[in-house]
Amino acid sequence: MRLASAAWAVLLIGLVPTWATRPVAQTEPLRVLASNGVKAVMEGLLPESERVAGRPLSTTFDTSAAIRQSISAGEPFDVAILTTETLDNLATTGGIVAGSVAALGQSGIGIGVRTGAARPDIATPAALERALLQAPSLTYAGDGASRVHISRMLDVLGIAEAVKGKTVLEQGSVRATSRVATGETTFVITLISEILPISGIELLGPLPPEFQNYVSFAAGVGSKARAPEAARALVAFLAGPRTRPAFLAKGIDRP
Repeated sequence: MRLASAAWAVLLIGLVPTWATRPVAQTEPLRVLASNGVKAVMEGLLPESERVAGRPLSTTFDTSAAIRQSISAGEPFDVAILTTETLDNLATTGGIVAGSVAALGQSGIGIGVRTGAARPDIATPAALERALLQAPSLTYAGDGASRVHISRMLDVLGIAEAVKGKTVLEQGSVRATSRVATGETTFVITLISEILPISGIELLGPLPPEFQNYVSFAAGVGSKARAPEAARALVAFLAGPRTRPAFLAKGIDRP
């Protein structure tokens, strides 16, 4: 009898549908495309963001310009966190759901140096000019949102040609800040939110008021989002009052 029971058990196991023995599929990640300018704050808010969205986040960081090209080329995504100007343009062209764009805050431009390096004065235009001329090298993102403001500042100071030969235009702020952290380059000029979180470098200071400009960030839902409800929940959370301290701590002010 025992042998017969065992045989029947084996037979019944063989008849169990394959779907019943498969592990339950995990919730599909929410696809997020985000600017380097919000990388640190998004990484810090990841656990709470995933709880709010009800699913894991799969986030790709790059410059807003590069991400806009990816979206235009058809890359799938649920939420985009980019410069406000870029998101507004995408909402106009159909890449972002009209009316879903929510402001997150803005970051000014500053200069970063390697931790422990000399800290020259940059508080006034004259002091900044001296510091830039005396620095052995400097770098900034050639495709970054702050480049236009940096170029204008160098032109106004009249030193664009003088520093051209020692300037390294990098692809993205991550590579630019890395150059300073490793000692390859003396200064990095970029958004303060892209300087504060980086290990190995520290904020020398913001640009003087005469040259200061701000880049604002916003979040929006992709027009072809696979999880639109989760995407809207994430955008609302990021733009809400609970996240303001996290943004401020990483150099992004929310008026």
